[in-house]
Amino acid sequence: MSLSTIIVDDEPLARKGLAIRLAAHDDINVIEQCSNGREALEAIRAYQVDLMFLDIQMPGLNGFQVLESIIEQSLAMPVVVFVTAFDQYALKAFEVHALDYLLKPADEERLEQTIDKIHHYFKSSADTAHKSKLVRLVSDVTGNDYQQILTELDNDQELTISSYSDVLVIKDAGEVNRVPVKDILWIDAAGDYMCVHTLEDKQNSKQENTYILRKTMKELEACLDPKQFIRNHRSTIVNKKIIDKFCSQVNGEYFLVLKNGKELKVSRSYKDKVKQAVNN
Repeated sequence: MSLSTIIVDDEPLARKGLAIRLAAHDDINVIEQCSNGREALEAIRAYQVDLMFLDIQMPGLNGFQVLESIIEQSLAMPVVVFVTAFDQYALKAFEVHALDYLLKPADEERLEQTIDKIHHYFKSSADTAHKSKLVRLVSDVTGNDYQQILTELDNDQELTISSYSDVLVIKDAGEVNRVPVKDILWIDAAGDYMCVHTLEDKQNSKQENTYILRKTMKELEACLDPKQFIRNHRSTIVNKKIIDKFCSQVNGEYFLVLKNGKELKVSRSYKDKVKQAVNN
């Protein structure tokens, strides 16, 4: 069995060196050497790529974004081996997601271990499990700032990966909108639908928008970071950053005043939690 293989690395010497060493293995056929993520995606679209040696840190699309794009474009996911200069301590966070990883410059013994893993994998029926791990990796890293992750790896720090995405995907009337979570002001319920109110940069100016989303309030609350959002009512979630003040009325009711002047009612069951969040 010959494995169609691509090498993705922005360093020409790294690409060439790995290609030369892989040439010693008859069953690994390097069909493309890609200098960036865009070329990798083009190769995956053009060929049936079985195996990809993927650098993590590259200009343009980094390794994480390449994986994300493969999934978003519904392309066939190759088996992935990370190739990186990051040390082993930092890479433990990724061991469960990739088939294997190589540290630059990879020595002959370590490369042979990787080749053995590749052979074992293609002799087994682990394809589904491998792809699900890669999807989980993308889910993990897209909930965080890519640059923050790369900086933490560079500085030998433990990763602060969370399960919360920085984008809310909203499908409405045949249109798909990727709404940055940071732009969400508040969300309120309207029957079976949620109204997502945002303030976004459009054509060099700030514009308020409202998106309609068919989800429950509980589902939305579960996918939004509680460090950034708080439930203030059974039918409302608000971005903490846009809260101006917490107020009470003479009739004993409570409400939030947002920085844009909007007032949101605070139910008694959420009063203490909201008050604490505003004061912190």
